[in-house]
Amino acid sequence: MVSVLLIALLVLILHGCGSLSDNGPLDIDYYKERCPHLEQIVQRNVEIAVLREPRMAASLLRLHFHDCFVLGCDASVLLDNSGSIVSEKQAGPNKNSLRGFDVIDEIKHTLEEACPLTVSCADIVALVARDAVVLRGGHRWDVHFGRRDSIKASLDDANKFLPAPNSSLEILVANFQQHGLDTLDLVALSGSHTIGKSRCFTFRQGIYQDEEKFHLKRDTTYQEILRSLCPKSGKDDKFAPLDSATPARFDNLYYHNIIQGQGLLISDNVLVSEDVGGDIRKHVWNFANDQDFFFHSFGNSMIKMGSINVLTGEEGEIRRNCRFVNTK
Repeated sequence: MVSVLLIALLVLILHGCGSLSDNGPLDIDYYKERCPHLEQIVQRNVEIAVLREPRMAASLLRLHFHDCFVLGCDASVLLDNSGSIVSEKQAGPNKNSLRGFDVIDEIKHTLEEACPLTVSCADIVALVARDAVVLRGGHRWDVHFGRRDSIKASLDDANKFLPAPNSSLEILVANFQQHGLDTLDLVALSGSHTIGKSRCFTFRQGIYQDEEKFHLKRDTTYQEILRSLCPKSGKDDKFAPLDSATPARFDNLYYHNIIQGQGLLISDNVLVSEDVGGDIRKHVWNFANDQDFFFHSFGNSMIKMGSINVLTGEEGEIRRNCRFVNTK
């Protein structure tokens, strides 16, 4: 009897079935027969969107983060208010900030014509994030597919679990650990701040106060530039690049910036100013010294993040419209 069980277990391992595979139920070839032109359709639409507005690349990448950190990678972030659903778009970290919903709508519309009720909105969000990075100079990673779409959203979780721009290192580490992500993932995924911009209200606190609280060692010239851009009592409608060196290119200069005290957000700077034990700071230096290592680690961490609490099989649904659950 024992030998039969051992043989069965060995077969499962050799074939990578079920939960024994590296990415559980998700599969690189999930749409190979179901929707063979998926990746070409998505890539083309992302190219058009970023050509129209270059900042959209960072917005599409951010959309994947804000989806996965609330309930899991299930496209709950895309749902509008409807019936009993209170949209996560109204959460503090998302309201008047999260963008790219129209791009997802356009892609979903095209895919519904090509492959009706086949490709989930959650898989679209994951694939769009990868293509946005590649368009900005980052390396490609294999997106694993098979996610299903949530039929609920959680405004409370969106307010609770999305990291704030003024988070301490302790809070960031705990937040990522709660989602099964370690300190290497934290530092690698923070590298997404190598592209994009942020409004004054996200970093004003860090340039006028809290230097001592967070042990910040900000470059004084850089701080004066930020203060001139965002006066203490000024409006919040101005933007500053998250990476002042190469704001439109996905590279490793973000890590050079924070080492030099030129990180925009408090949550950037604490990676080098608050590290107890040195492991996180060591990751920062490794990525700063080796861009290929950063690209490789970023891709691995994106795959790992993209597997958080996914719905598969008969769970959830495949939405016809990413903004609303299907009507029965």
